[in-house]
Amino acid sequence: MAAAAATATAAAAAAANLQTLSTHPRKTHSFISKTPYQKPLLSLSKTLPSIPKTLFKSRSNNPISTFITSKNDNPDEDFDEKPREECGVVGIYGDQEASRLCYLALHALQHRGQEGAGIVTNHDNVLHSVTGVGLVSEVFNQSKLDQLPGDSAIGHVRYSTAGASMLKNVQPFVTRYRYGSVGVAHNGNLVNYEELRIKLEENGSIFTTSSDTEVVLHLIAISKARPFFLRIVEACGKLEGAYSMVFLTEEKLVAVRDPYGFRPLVMGRRSNGAVVFASETCALDLIEAVYEREVAPGEVIVVDKTGIESSLCLMKHVERKACIFEHIYFALPNSVVFGRSVYESRRKFGEILATEAPADCDVVIAVPDSGVVAALGYATKAGVPFQQGLIRSHYVGRTFIEPSQKIRDFGVKLKLSPVRAVLEGKRVVVVDDSIVRGTTSSKIVRLLKEAGAKEVHMRISSPPIIASCYYGVDTPSSEELISNRMSVEEIRDFIGCDSLAFLPIDSMKEYMGTESESFCYACFSGKYPVLPTGKVKRVGDFLDDGLSGSIDSFDEGWIHGTKNEVGKTINSVKEEDEAVA
Repeated sequence: MAAAAATATAAAAAAANLQTLSTHPRKTHSFISKTPYQKPLLSLSKTLPSIPKTLFKSRSNNPISTFITSKNDNPDEDFDEKPREECGVVGIYGDQEASRLCYLALHALQHRGQEGAGIVTNHDNVLHSVTGVGLVSEVFNQSKLDQLPGDSAIGHVRYSTAGASMLKNVQPFVTRYRYGSVGVAHNGNLVNYEELRIKLEENGSIFTTSSDTEVVLHLIAISKARPFFLRIVEACGKLEGAYSMVFLTEEKLVAVRDPYGFRPLVMGRRSNGAVVFASETCALDLIEAVYEREVAPGEVIVVDKTGIESSLCLMKHVERKACIFEHIYFALPNSVVFGRSVYESRRKFGEILATEAPADCDVVIAVPDSGVVAALGYATKAGVPFQQGLIRSHYVGRTFIEPSQKIRDFGVKLKLSPVRAVLEGKRVVVVDDSIVRGTTSSKIVRLLKEAGAKEVHMRISSPPIIASCYYGVDTPSSEELISNRMSVEEIRDFIGCDSLAFLPIDSMKEYMGTESESFCYACFSGKYPVLPTGKVKRVGDFLDDGLSGSIDSFDEGWIHGTKNEVGKTINSVKEEDEAVA
């Protein structure tokens, strides 16, 4: 009943918000406190019945949102609503223990994908592959690693929501073409996938997966460029979107990054001279490889038995647009990403919140694990003790059996346990990295108050997320993003906290300094560096395999529209904004 009431309240809030959009600009307040002296920004009806999801039409801060269909039909479902980075990649060249080092490095990147893992090695000019569904430790054991001899390897961890046939989509992919064999591991998302695939199919290409990565292999196979790395250059010249990739052939290891540098990719070296590529520096640390530098946006690095054979610019220079969410949530705090310490960024975000959105409180806690560093920054700046008010269980599997008689919030309670000794009778600031749909946040607030917290003030170490990501991050459609359809006050009311504040985007950019324009903020602004063409995957590779029929049948989870259509939509949004102003 509580969940149903919350759903009805959210529906009513969204409907009320929609009624005002024709005459009022969208609320952009970053700090709302519930006090007797402040009038609510928008009165919320508590009596309206549930409203069908089709009525949740967001004002188009995300200009591409009109091309998305939603897949979540059960708003009462318990789930982890955090955005998820879809993949992590590793490449190692010149070490006899390549497969085992790759295995360890994938462990360090497990946070970037928990649904599938794979390793490909080269031994005596033959590529050996082992892939599987599950965690790295579930896919690999001693006998599996014994099947992967060789002194070079690439590896991949993957997140997706695929069906039973997901195994075909687990990378690295390996294929043989007329000039030999090649394996590839890809982190990112191609926004012109459909356009490329249709052209390839018209020329006779046969696809065996629903992954956009397979397009890259087909483009390499049909290229007539020589030598091999020029085939990669030619293929990547046709790609649009985000890609950090490692390729393995019988002779070479190749690393490549898209010209915008959306997704991270770094290079390091072990003491024996082995060259290592990985999505994050934490993977280098684990296998005792010394960080040397980032793979530059638009760069192709070729490694063979003579060392680093060549490093060249892939395409014309464009302004870098690195994903800011790596510093907010995706990367581990001990990593250096885009040349910056992730730990220092998150600590500073917490300090900014303490300065710009202070709260009278007795204790600061974090939503573990991603909110811990920002909470430490907040507590230090505010001069308030930081304590563990929520304990995270690290032993909850990806699935669990639901009780026959449903327990309210059981999904969150399995993962997070409140500490009554820290919370009881206290005014609590709880720091989290983001709010996506708002359902998990509301349950956390309820847990804290049930444990005796006198007041709960939520502080979010990112700006409000109002738009989906199309560059390799699993985010819901914009209509499901609570910040895209509610004001901050409405969100505060929905999740039940006493005050709510988000990190101001201007303050975030000020901290980034001269590099601020080199980051992508599309999820906060709806302004996309690369516009999609045709249908673009919103959630990477979650479609089932077993393609039977034309690509037109794949509607769920894709954006529909061409560049021209998207441009028209953006222009109409600008006109609407000017009219509102």
